[in-house]
Amino acid sequence: MREFMNLTKALADENRVRALLALRQGELCVCQITELFGLAPSTISKHLSILFQAGLVESRKDGRWIYYQLPAKNAPAVVREALEWIEKALAGNPCVLDDNTRLKTILKQDPAELCKRQCKK
Repeated sequence: MREFMNLTKALADENRVRALLALRQGELCVCQITELFGLAPSTISKHLSILFQAGLVESRKDGRWIYYQLPAKNAPAVVREALEWIEKALAGNPCVLDDNTRLKTILKQDPAELCKRQCKK
């Protein structure tokens, strides 16, 4: 029951769902996700922590950066099915399409520069 509740809690927030959809593009560092949503790094980290606890994302640390990605294909069926459902349900959503466009621009930028800029705010 706890796993189910973690999963539903994780999916009950628009920013967390948007983060999952952004991760379809591939692995992203926290600073890239922060840039996409314009939220405080601590807020993004909390959202990603909830997604991680639910098994909806995986993470790795590289130096001072933490990178997130969607789980591998051997993730539990309920996680894979939830991710497929989100993608199908929100295909063509204007907010998601806008995020995809903005993410393409963000991915062209150096993550180190994004992080420096965010630390100055």
